Amino acid sequence: MSNGRIVKISGPLVIAEGMENTNMFDVVRVGNKKLIGEIIEMRGDRASIQVYEETSGLAPGEPVESVGEPLSVELGPGLIEAMFDGIQRPLDAVRDVAGDFIARGVDVPSLNREKKWDFKPLKNAGDFVTAGDVIGFVQETTLIQHRIMIPYGIEGNIVEIKEGSFTVLDVVATVKDKNGSIHNVTLMQKWPVRRGRPYKNKIAPEEPMITGQRIIDTFFPVAKGGTACVPGPFGSGKTVVQHQLAKWADAEIVVYVGCGERGNEMTDVLMEFPELKDPKSGEPLMKRTVLIANTSNMPVAAREASIYTGITIAEYFRDMGYSVAIMADSTSRWAEALREMSGRLEEMPGEEGYPAYLTSRAAAFYERAGKVECLGSDGRIGALTVIGAVSPPGGDLSEPVTQATLKIVKVFWGLDSQLAYKRHFPAINWLLSYSLYLDKIGPYIEGTGIKDWQDMTKEAMKILQEEDELQEIVRLVGIDALSEKDRLTLEAAKSLREDYLHQNAFHEVDTYTSLNKQSKMLKLILEFYHLAQNALDNGVYLSKLTVLPVREKIARAKYIPENEMEKIDAIFDELKQQINSLYEGGAVNA
Repeated sequence: MSNGRIVKISGPLVIAEGMENTNMFDVVRVGNKKLIGEIIEMRGDRASIQVYEETSGLAPGEPVESVGEPLSVELGPGLIEAMFDGIQRPLDAVRDVAGDFIARGVDVPSLNREKKWDFKPLKNAGDFVTAGDVIGFVQETTLIQHRIMIPYGIEGNIVEIKEGSFTVLDVVATVKDKNGSIHNVTLMQKWPVRRGRPYKNKIAPEEPMITGQRIIDTFFPVAKGGTACVPGPFGSGKTVVQHQLAKWADAEIVVYVGCGERGNEMTDVLMEFPELKDPKSGEPLMKRTVLIANTSNMPVAAREASIYTGITIAEYFRDMGYSVAIMADSTSRWAEALREMSGRLEEMPGEEGYPAYLTSRAAAFYERAGKVECLGSDGRIGALTVIGAVSPPGGDLSEPVTQATLKIVKVFWGLDSQLAYKRHFPAINWLLSYSLYLDKIGPYIEGTGIKDWQDMTKEAMKILQEEDELQEIVRLVGIDALSEKDRLTLEAAKSLREDYLHQNAFHEVDTYTSLNKQSKMLKLILEFYHLAQNALDNGVYLSKLTVLPVREKIARAKYIPENEMEKIDAIFDELKQQINSLYEGGAVNA
């Protein structure tokens, strides 16, 4: 352990001298209160330390001690259902020690040291194992089997492996390497947060992550192992979109990072998640969720660590062979923390005061996503999907954080304040947004048995784009200048917008829509459009088509529960019947 002393304090930045024996990114204990910090710059024997706690009351001359290792997270049973702060301190354990407010310098282990877990071995003494091999498992929750893996850097034969109840620090197996050295394997391992966890190789992502949000799954899907960003102005629904993805996306494990967001939003997540049921298993969603809370009133430097803490935990579960999704809400707050620390270090500012390395730091974060073949001999495939919210000031998408993010991610869900003002949620603008995974995901969805998916989505998007062009004409010369066919296009587009793309996150049925139901709803709207076009060609008045009673049923199809899908099939029959009756009823131009 190396000791130094404080010579300068500037907010969360502390300069200490006498630190020549320390390394970049080492964790240090600062001052008499032993605040947690991390070395972010070295000049001679002087270290610049970013302190993850409030620095008021620190004084020059107080000691600084190096822990001798980089900022790392503890990975083992006890992560699921837990809520941590930005540097992986469990908030319930902190409250037991320090009360309702986090006391400075509080030191509690990230994983519970007393709790015993039932370990079931899958290997035997004498078996050869290599890094990443699963040697046994702990049933952490009813949904998640926590696989215990050989830590990176260990390879050899198992000397002994035990079954029974153990704490995270108890030795469950010993491995003898080729040099004759014995390595102890516990239920827990540590990993430095700024270093991506290794894997065998990356695989091109082509399987969609189904979110149950119609506008996303239909027009702008994200692949398992892909990257997406949700930029939008204040009040446009970024956090609700993130919550919806955390609740309903078909990832097996969700890591939700509240980075610099309001405390009441994190409280909503905490109150809601234990009550929400997983659509597949019926169990509470918390049984497969890890929460990291670093709210806006917490020290700014800890925001910088929080997304690394989150993605390292996510990579750990990916290495077990799970499909994991991490929601970072919001990366703008993380970038603001970078900007503050860069300013205090007196670095040359880049655009809008952000550091010159903003883009490379953002890229390093998003590049940790991917579908991979995991380490180990059993050929496990894991996927890590990263979805980051961006909060551009005033909704200006040309600002540096949004632009840096768009250079990296492959899916862009652009939130629009105009749609939000009209109470159209999710307020994702279908004319601005894009997904670069469409060509891979379309064929995959059709391969699951949903016919004509690509044709339907392309036609629906074409209708919405035509509506935008026709609205320009309407604004200039009025709707009477349009032909009946063009007016029908406007009607179909309105139905797509209001009956399909508009989705109520707080309605028990409408909050989640399976792909099967999405395809039926979309087909229903397009079927009306096709049948109505034929009717127009045969002389039926548009005014008769727009007031058909079945249109109300088409509009309410979104509220039909998943287990009553035959009701949507009945609407198809009713639609054909009512349009046919217009021919028979003589409602045809002479």
